[in-house]
Amino acid sequence: MTKPVLGYIEDISLPDLGVQCLAKVDTGACTSSLHAEQIETFDRDGQLWVRFHVKFDNDEITIDQVCETRVIAQRTIASSNGQRSQRYVIRTRMSACGETFEAEISLSHRGSMRYPMLLGRKAIAGRFLVDVAL
Repeated sequence: MTKPVLGYIEDISLPDLGVQCLAKVDTGACTSSLHAEQIETFDRDGQLWVRFHVKFDNDEITIDQVCETRVIAQRTIASSNGQRSQRYVIRTRMSACGETFEAEISLSHRGSMRYPMLLGRKAIAGRFLVDVAL
């Protein structure tokens, strides 16, 4: 069976969060990351949940969506410049290249980045091939 091929930039949908955006494909990043502002946690039925605002606006992308979902972990994650920070990690459905699957995504302020989402290798592995020329 031939796997779908991702390019350098992909259109991604997170249907449970109401977010559709362009994502940079990054095989060097372990976990996928989504831009989030105003992150606040709360308790729902004895579980830790998070409410956050995906507000991103540049020449290519405009998103203004408030999201709520359950937190599955808090992890120390190193950014591309080596800076380590504690991040909330969520699990949600993701659609890319006609495939829909569950993926872990860390919440991080990516406002200075060109794309609001980074698609990491945990989401890619076993599902897709990557051709950076696309």
